[in-house]
Parts: sequence; structure tokens; C-alpha cells
Amino acid sequence: MKDAYDLIVIGGGTGGNGVARMAAKAGWNVASIDSLPYGGTCALRGCDPKKMLVAVTEGVDWADRMKGNGLKMQPSVDWPEMIAFKRTFTDAMPPRIEAGMEKAGIDVLHGEARFTGADSIELNGEILRAKHFHIATGARPITLNIPGEAYLTTSTEFLELTERPDRIAFVGGGFIAMEFAHIARRAGASEVTVLEMAERPLGTFDDDLVEILVEGTEELGIDLRTKAKVLAIEKQGEEFIVTVEGAGGAETLTCDLVVHGTGRVPNIDGLNLEAAGVEYTRRGIQVNASMRTSNPAVFAAGDCADSGPNLTPVSAFEGRVAGKNLLAGKDERQVKYPPIPSVVFTLPMVATVGLSEAAARKQGLKFDIHFEKTHDWYSSMRVGAKRTAYKVLVEQDTGKILGAHLIGPGAEEQINLFAMAMRAGQTANQIKAMIFAYPSYASDIGSMV
Repeated sequence: MKDAYDLIVIGGGTGGNGVARMAAKAGWNVASIDSLPYGGTCALRGCDPKKMLVAVTEGVDWADRMKGNGLKMQPSVDWPEMIAFKRTFTDAMPPRIEAGMEKAGIDVLHGEARFTGADSIELNGEILRAKHFHIATGARPITLNIPGEAYLTTSTEFLELTERPDRIAFVGGGFIAMEFAHIARRAGASEVTVLEMAERPLGTFDDDLVEILVEGTEELGIDLRTKAKVLAIEKQGEEFIVTVEGAGGAETLTCDLVVHGTGRVPNIDGLNLEAAGVEYTRRGIQVNASMRTSNPAVFAAGDCADSGPNLTPVSAFEGRVAGKNLLAGKDERQVKYPPIPSVVFTLPMVATVGLSEAAARKQGLKFDIHFEKTHDWYSSMRVGAKRTAYKVLVEQDTGKILGAHLIGPGAEEQINLFAMAMRAGQTANQIKAMIFAYPSYASDIGSMV
């Protein structure tokens, strides 16, 4: 470890590692710092491990859908084996990433970094200086400020559970809560409850499609409660007592585990940004379109910045722009976000890209709504999927796709095709003219526009 660098990157996930590699390849002296194992939230504590659990529970879902159609089996989930399967990926990632960075000539450091000046940080009691800094510290669970908050299990801890609790309550109704609730229920948990304070879960997704997902969620046996505000959590022996305020007043819920799923905020509290002259708000570190902060020598990207959606590909995208500008020594590139798809990996999956109905109307756009439930389409019937649908917004004058919203098997890949079409400016008629492999989920797209 040196005491002076050309660049210090704080954060060992997708928003930071690419920047460190770009600078090292250009011959810069680079250090990378993380207080946790290298890989970031997505690879180790979020997207990737979560979807490995989803992959296991897909077997249960598939068997349920194919009952009476010739498949004679009823699988069950062995939770410890499933977590061990997840670890085949997550345990291997940090050493692999660190080895790759060291091979690139990057000093890989561990600890809590804290700015002590505009060009210096403190790490493990030592002062390190750099000409430039890049911050990509991601996000952390939001603080709820309720009695008993310390009893909440984080999403990180949930993904490390060696045994499955039988009664689980999820506080919040966003990505984390809905996805983990589906995993837990299909893995055999007898009582799974989702406590959402708003009128419905997944507030950024299409109302009609979320309604369909809610029906499927309740049919699965999950107790989904909306307008339910968690007031306090108590521990009595091995059980937790959750006090919830609903439409009928306060009531209690007894469970074996309470999981934090109410959202995340920028993970910047311990950085002492004031010392570096880096401005920030509750939304994160303030950056311009080139990802530069109020301190010209400091850049930021990903969930810790007040920039684009908090999604892994977005942090990598922003990191590339920051890295290019760092190496150029000027803001020659700006972030221009393409249509960004997003998926909730419940079963069925819900996917979205572009504008919602409400957003399109607010902009005063004129558009046609193509909305249909597709349980009787061949692609749904073939796999026994009962809760499938689409909603596509087509601009009237241009025929361009303003937004696409999907639920059902195949949605995670169909939405990427819609994003590509929107990025290319394709019209509905041009999409209809495409010849897709058939039968496939992609071949349904022409009938959606």
C-alpha cells in the first residue's frame, strides 16, 4: 500500500471496479477500497444470489403449473442445500475479483474510508492521498426509527440464513419484500406476511399488472396487507411481536423472523463528505451529467449518487462515463440514459420499461393502450401460466413505443427486446414486421403492439 495515488476508488462493486480497471489500464496508480468483500451488493447480497434462490423455487412453481398436464411430481425445497448452492457463486466472487484487480496492478484495500480533506482519506488509522477519487459505495437499508428496529433482519442476512424460519413477516412491499416472500413461501414457510404502508405494493410498476401479481401472490398463500404501517417490533423468547396499524386500528402479528424490505438509501453517512467539499442530499451525492461532484477531483456513480435508477447496470453505465471523464481530464462525456428495463423476480415476473400510463398522460402525450390478459395465449397455455398480461403504450402520431409493461414467464427477456426497440426508435409496425423464432416468448411481441 502506498500513501499517494492517482486515483482511489471507494466501493468494490459494479459502480467502482470498472473505473479502477480503466484507470489502471491507462497506467495510473490506483487503489480500491471496500469495507466488505469485493463484489458489491448485486453480486454478493442482492440480484445474483437472490435469483439463484428463485431458480430453485422455479422448480416448485413449474410443478404446480403443470399439475394434471402429465408431470407427476411434487418437489420441495431443501433450504440449507439451496443456500449452499447460492454460495457456490457468492463465495467464489470476492477472491476472483480481488485477484483480477491485483493482476491489473490495483492495490486492493479493506476498511472504512473517511475523507480528511479535499485530497485525503483515513483508512485503518493511516492517511492516504490521491489526485482523484471515485465514490461507489452503494446503498444501505433505510432507517425506520421505530421501537425494536434492531430486531429486523436485513436482506443480506436473509440470504445467509442456514435454516428457514416457518413464520416470516416482511416490512415493506417493494422488490426485496415481494421477491423474498415468494421464495420463502415456495420454500415451505407456512406463514408469510407482507406489510406495505402504501395502497399497493411495487408502486413504480403498472397498476393493472401489479393487481394481477397481487392475485397470484395471495393465491400462493402469502398474506399481503396494504395500508399497514409497522409501529414497533418486540422480542418474546424466540418469537417476534410486530405491532401494525391498519385501517381497523392497531393489531399484532407473531412471527419467527422480521425482514427489512422498505427500501434503501445512499450509503454515505460515514464518508465525512463535508471534509472533501462534496455536496449531497438525502437522495445521494450530487453529481452533474458527467458524474463529477462539487469537488472537481471527486466523481461518484451508482446508488450512492443522486443520478439514475438504483439498478446494477445503471451503476456500471455511470461508472464508464465517470472513468472516461477521469482519464480525459475534462467532462467530455455525459450520461444519457437509454430506456432502462426493470424486473421484479417474483413468479410470475413483472417487467417494465419506459413510461407508465400516468407519466405519459402527465407529459400530455397522445397514445393508444394495448392491454390484454394472455392466459389463453399459446405461450401461457404451454407452461400452465394463469396470470400473464401485457400493457404497451404506442404513441399515436409516430407509432413509437412509449412504455411496455409485462407479467408472466418470459417477461424478463421480452422487456429487453422492447428496450432495444425503443432505443432504436422502432415503431409498432416495424416490430410487427420482425420475424422471430417461433414458438418463443419473443414471437409474442408483435401481437402486443
